[in-house]
Amino acid sequence: MATTSTELLPEETPDEPTPRPLIDVEQRRHQIFPTLSAVDVKHMMRFGHVRHFSDGDMIFEAGKTSFGLMLVLKGGIVVSRYDGLGNTSYITTHTRGQFSGEVAQLSGRPSLGNGVAEGDVEVLVVPSESLRALLVAHADLGERIVRALILRRVGLIEQNSGGPVIVGPRGHGRIHTLQSFLAANGHPHVVLDPELDQQAAQLMAHYQPKPEELPLVVCPDGIVKKNPTVVDIGRCLGMLPDIDSEKIWDVIVVGAGPAGLATAVYAASEGLSVLALETRAYGGQAAASARIENYLGFPTGVSGRALAGRAYVQAQKFGVEVAIPAPAGRLVCDTYPLQVEMCGSLQRLKAKTVVLSCGARYRRPSLANLKQFEGKGVYYWASPIEAQLCKTEEIVLVGGGNSAGQAAVFLSGHASKVHMLIRKDSLASTMSSYLIERIQATPNIELHTHSEIVALEGDEDGLKQVRIRNSQSEQECDYDVCRVFLFIGADPNTAWLSDCGVDVDSHGFIRTGFDVTKAQCKANFAHGVYPKELPSRAALETSVPGVFAIGDVRATSTKRVAAAVGEGAAVVSQIHQFLANLPADKVYS
Repeated sequence: MATTSTELLPEETPDEPTPRPLIDVEQRRHQIFPTLSAVDVKHMMRFGHVRHFSDGDMIFEAGKTSFGLMLVLKGGIVVSRYDGLGNTSYITTHTRGQFSGEVAQLSGRPSLGNGVAEGDVEVLVVPSESLRALLVAHADLGERIVRALILRRVGLIEQNSGGPVIVGPRGHGRIHTLQSFLAANGHPHVVLDPELDQQAAQLMAHYQPKPEELPLVVCPDGIVKKNPTVVDIGRCLGMLPDIDSEKIWDVIVVGAGPAGLATAVYAASEGLSVLALETRAYGGQAAASARIENYLGFPTGVSGRALAGRAYVQAQKFGVEVAIPAPAGRLVCDTYPLQVEMCGSLQRLKAKTVVLSCGARYRRPSLANLKQFEGKGVYYWASPIEAQLCKTEEIVLVGGGNSAGQAAVFLSGHASKVHMLIRKDSLASTMSSYLIERIQATPNIELHTHSEIVALEGDEDGLKQVRIRNSQSEQECDYDVCRVFLFIGADPNTAWLSDCGVDVDSHGFIRTGFDVTKAQCKANFAHGVYPKELPSRAALETSVPGVFAIGDVRATSTKRVAAAVGEGAAVVSQIHQFLANLPADKVYS
């Protein structure tokens, strides 16, 4: 059975029980496949080089060719959808004045489709780096090009094409892990059940995978991987590029949530070289928000995924190198330039400054068999993929913060009933009033106060039953539910900084600015040391010079998307100031 992600990148995501088509191709064809004017073509000519192809030549190939953008000057390019199983279907023919490509071409990733020459073809090839320069130099033309690239990606997502094919039995936990990773990163993909799809059955018969080798994943270039990790998937799709260990970046941003993406966009737009490292998916925990209604400029609300998707495209437009999944394992501060050592490898990446926007890790309750059911009944976010899994079912959602409230409202449009558990006696102290009112007005959300999960029961196929205890009455009840959503907060992701000596508070959050100065003075006074003057430190700078902290991981920060974006923008001016004051022997070209 084929499934697909319907997350929308350029527009707002509605809360609807049944997702509607994201774009009407015929109605928006003039935007998806625009024909550029002679003036537009003239502007583009200085950003590329001309190539010729004969009739029938393969101009670009799915999963293999990285070409940037190709503007047709003569003849045509027949573009087809393609997957690693060899399935093709016609999309369109680009004629004179039209261009090929989609969002992947902004960062030089491989094509997601095939392009074949029709007739004697002449094209202007605009490499990714030159394409980004074009978008900045000619804003009006750039707007039309970017809109077309984004809409084409959305179309690929809707049509189940241009990405990896995941093959395995329905309900397999690893399938959900890979599917969630791809959907969270706005990447088209398809899932095939060998019991329902002949091609999938033939693939299984050919490779005969052992249970521990499932699922099979067919990359766009046709390579088949057995039970790949998300790192394997990232590499086969070009999401995790080879990064030059010798290059010295102006800024390495660790974490691509709202704060990190804001830093990346503003720093790159001001001419700094930026590398963003993200563990799972751009947008961070904010991307799990079904609808953010108090973000300035969106009176009807915007999904966290849509907001993050726009910021991600912006970052690519300005030349940010984004690596996903790329968890940082250690920060090395006893040398300059600073170094970020990658998790699971000895590779070290160099930077003049490092911005820590690594957020937090999902908090997990102390349940003996919790890990057994993660991805097979226990989830830490609520996207349309999870929503489809719990259609017409009763579910349990744990948590009383805004993210929990947004998820409960979103899932109530799919599940028959949402049992919402909180340990306190009300939501008043932890949730925005507009969300509380919405929950109270939603008939199929039942709030259970003073309640928590004490046991999970199930088998190798997944979760089957949940035991809930009321702390006031001490009464325990069993619920036959197969889906549990945990939104119980998060702990700061700072353990990997211990070798560097970045100062953190008693809860593990990173101190910055005056908080660092105050803590250092307190320590000095305790040892009888009284410095003549206080050290100068930028507001978002940590105890380590050149290392900054923003967003949820920073002590005393306001845990809101708008605040995170504001800090991400503000830190760029402090980075400029730091770089301007570097000693001559530490200035690198």
